[in-house]
Amino acid sequence: MILNTEILIIFGVFMLLSMLVSNQLKSRFRKYSRIPLRSGLSGRQVAEKMLDENGIHNVRVISTPGRLTDHYNPANHTVNLSPEVYNGRSVAAAAVAAHECGHAVQHARAYAFLQMRSALVPVISIGSRYMQWVLLAGILTVEAYPGILLAGIIMFAATTLFSFITLPVEFDATKRALSWLTNTGITVGEEHSNARDALKWAALTYVVAALASLATLLYYIMIFMGRRS
Repeated sequence: MILNTEILIIFGVFMLLSMLVSNQLKSRFRKYSRIPLRSGLSGRQVAEKMLDENGIHNVRVISTPGRLTDHYNPANHTVNLSPEVYNGRSVAAAAVAAHECGHAVQHARAYAFLQMRSALVPVISIGSRYMQWVLLAGILTVEAYPGILLAGIIMFAATTLFSFITLPVEFDATKRALSWLTNTGITVGEEHSNARDALKWAALTYVVAALASLATLLYYIMIFMGRRS
């Protein structure tokens, strides 16, 4: 099975887009990490304040190793902040901390898309262990055993669905974060514009990933459908 020029171009475009967005995100984060927050609050304090003001008292804010490793874990009710965000007193730290708490608020309010994404996690975790091997075997044996590739496509479709369900989850968390930061006066004026810009580039990484996943899924479908020609 030989990749045609169009497919190679599509993959190349998405790889380039992913690199550009990732580099811009890192650049924006570095820039806004150097801008001190006027309130002087650390990322941990911002997170704890947002949780408390939203009536969420069963979620812990903890530090997790790494850079840009910030996330909310609904399984153990923790907002995990990288050291730079947890201890930072910058615009970037406040924006990221509030965004992750936005996910905690979604969880507490039973936000539909977050519930859908959480329900898919076990399926994705199991499927990801075998998906690439099933797809490879399916491509190599598509003429004789098309069912193998079809099984791989179904598994990959689940990951693509997960990527697209993630988009409203991330956009909504950002909306909640920016609204709360404004209403509390933690970010004002240019601080707020900077926070919005940082979270915009973070959201774009998910958009590119979802589109790349969709393009790859369509490629596998084309192989499956093309076996008859």
